[in-house]
Amino acid sequence: MDIHWRNIIRRPIVTEKSNYLVDAENQYTFIVDDNANKIQIKQAVELAWPDVTVEKVRVSNMPAKRGRSGRRITIRKAGWKKAIVTLEAGDSIDMFEGV
Repeated sequence: MDIHWRNIIRRPIVTEKSNYLVDAENQYTFIVDDNANKIQIKQAVELAWPDVTVEKVRVSNMPAKRGRSGRRITIRKAGWKKAIVTLEAGDSIDMFEGV
């Protein structure tokens, strides 16, 4: 059964730290499906961008947090899974093509 890569990779994370990792270490950060493993993430990245080769995938589960909505109402923000993908030297992903 083939799973589309968009079901694995939810969206990229664009922060100052992730931009630093792109420039310094050639690592890209994504929010991925909670049930995805490293092999599925690697295959999804290589399917989404066929001209890149994934060297390493690191995965971490980000914990749920409590937030506030109003004065006393507390809400629970769901946890999520983050993947940091290292590409081979010379490969790159154009995140914002056409923007």
